[in-house]
Amino acid sequence: MIISNNDYDEIVACMQNYIDGCNEGDPEKLKKAFHEEAWLNYVDADGKLVIERLDEDLFRKWTEGPRGDKIELRILSVAQMGDVASVALRFGNNWLDFHSLVRVNGEWKSISKTASHSSR
Repeated sequence: MIISNNDYDEIVACMQNYIDGCNEGDPEKLKKAFHEEAWLNYVDADGKLVIERLDEDLFRKWTEGPRGDKIELRILSVAQMGDVASVALRFGNNWLDFHSLVRVNGEWKSISKTASHSSR
């Protein structure tokens, strides 16, 4: 299946809301990127698997405090089949993210973020 330009652009726009929300300290933009039932999965610095809901408390944690350098969004790959998609992106210099997205009511949302830190 070939990804249409519209689907690709909408998938990238979803990921751009994620990056802009972090860069601008705007939890509302993060809410636009993630489905209300989304989950975060990652292995912490000690090698422990962490699984938690992506909710307003976590969005506030990601956006509070002083803004440092802007985080660059580098999409490494996009795969889409019908109403599901997978995006691999480089989040700044330290994280590699894999996002699973679904199109719900015509809008792309990330339902799962799985991340790996460069130190792992």
